[in-house]
Amino acid sequence: MTVDLSVIVPVYNEEESLPRLIAEIHAGLAPLDRSYEIICVDDGSRDTSWQVLKDIAATDPTLVGLSFRRNFGQTAAMQAGLDAARGELIALMDADLQNDPADIPMMIETLEREDADMVAGWRADRQDTFINRKLPSMIANKIISRTTKVALHDYGCTLKVMTREVAKELRLYGEMHRFIPAIADWAGARLIEVKVNHRERQFGTSNYGIGRTLRVVLDLMVVRFMQSYVTKPMQAFGKLGLFTGFIGTCVCLYLMVRKFAFGEQLAERPLLMLGVLLIVVGVQLICTGLVADLLGRTYHEAQDKKPYHIRRRVGGEPPQAP
Repeated sequence: MTVDLSVIVPVYNEEESLPRLIAEIHAGLAPLDRSYEIICVDDGSRDTSWQVLKDIAATDPTLVGLSFRRNFGQTAAMQAGLDAARGELIALMDADLQNDPADIPMMIETLEREDADMVAGWRADRQDTFINRKLPSMIANKIISRTTKVALHDYGCTLKVMTREVAKELRLYGEMHRFIPAIADWAGARLIEVKVNHRERQFGTSNYGIGRTLRVVLDLMVVRFMQSYVTKPMQAFGKLGLFTGFIGTCVCLYLMVRKFAFGEQLAERPLLMLGVLLIVVGVQLICTGLVADLLGRTYHEAQDKKPYHIRRRVGGEPPQAP
């Protein structure tokens, strides 16, 4: 049984925020007059967050609670919520009360009016400290926008609304929840960014730190590769292999000229070793590209993965699954 909207909330040590959060979600969604569910994923909280969710769910039929065996991270919690969601529209938000559920109806209206696939929140008036939160976020947003070629003001804002089709195609791991707009854009989704309300944290402490930032940087490299070369890895490894092989060949040709034209001794010249090394590395990179292409073909064919994403269909009968 489907519902009109699923609201997914990753939860980690938010026992004080949860009662007020659930009440605010109900109040914020009341003007919609649509059916909805609230999916709270407890990411191995060490406080009583899971007990609070169980108590609320006993009297609230719209609340769905999921509990991890241990702390797997915010990305895993979001993916679990996406897998469990039954809504035709999917909303994501944080549990710390900094996102305002009252923004969700506006975002849904924007998505439907603009015929978009995803509406991402932009915390234009962010209520956080500048040095340790806002400044690093500004730098990160610039780097991510330049790297992914998807220009957004605020990649760190969890508050988003998307269609079911886009949500069900997401496969998140690592720290990739931050790159959801870029991953959706790679699949051909139409994105819109809107300003949303942002509030100060009232309970608990932030779970972000420098270690998490480093993991985000590493996942950014993966996302960039996925955007450009996931279906054509030979284009990445092959170009680099040809370049290094060409440089190595030029070095060796230069040394050959020095040897036969001027009689120079090459055995102890480091440049000879460099030229040979570059040629060997070039061959290895090209071979890596060939292997990656074969693995990619096996991955898509074995799992019936399509190298495209259909946004809509009209007319005729949809093909039946084998």
